Amino acid sequence: MHRHFLIYKPYRMLSQFMTNDRHQKNKRFLGELYDFPENAMAVGRLDEQSEGLLLITTDGQLSHHINKSGKVDKEYTALVDGLITDKAITQLQNGVTISINGSTYDTKPCQVQKPHQTPDLPETKQKIRDERHGPTSWVNVTLSEGKFRQVRKMTGVVGFPTLRLARVRIGPYNIDSLKNQEVIEISDQEIRSLLFYDY
Repeated sequence: MHRHFLIYKPYRMLSQFMTNDRHQKNKRFLGELYDFPENAMAVGRLDEQSEGLLLITTDGQLSHHINKSGKVDKEYTALVDGLITDKAITQLQNGVTISINGSTYDTKPCQVQKPHQTPDLPETKQKIRDERHGPTSWVNVTLSEGKFRQVRKMTGVVGFPTLRLARVRIGPYNIDSLKNQEVIEISDQEIRSLLFYDY
């Protein structure tokens, strides 16, 4: 029976369990949060500077289903530099051109909107400049894809660099009241039924 976990990955933690890179030996890894099974893997990594919902599973086919099928969307909330405009939101919704591994990539159309209220995220150790250095605003982006640092690249291309980024939802799962670094195990039966996954 496969095992699955929802976690709130904190800022400045890598979405992996170990490394052979000597330059990363002093980094923080997921294994410090919980005694995960030996064959556990992160589904759709968050970069070191990003935080939020991360799914850990022992089921490689489930990981592929979430990452590659295009049937499981992921929602992010981003604090951006400046007051994001309706024009920028429309550009993001229609797709923009970003760079992936040195090549240009056109992002797929996606859902983008301003939240009605400030997102209720856990306290962070990330140092974010305050309003004295210019206004900031929040924007929610929902993707069916997930390229490396995609949301950051997208907001940067339209002129509103991301200052803080959190993934708040993966398919039917959201952070709700999940605390920073908290780990919750979910049943194999539940995740299969909610994600319509029958492998």
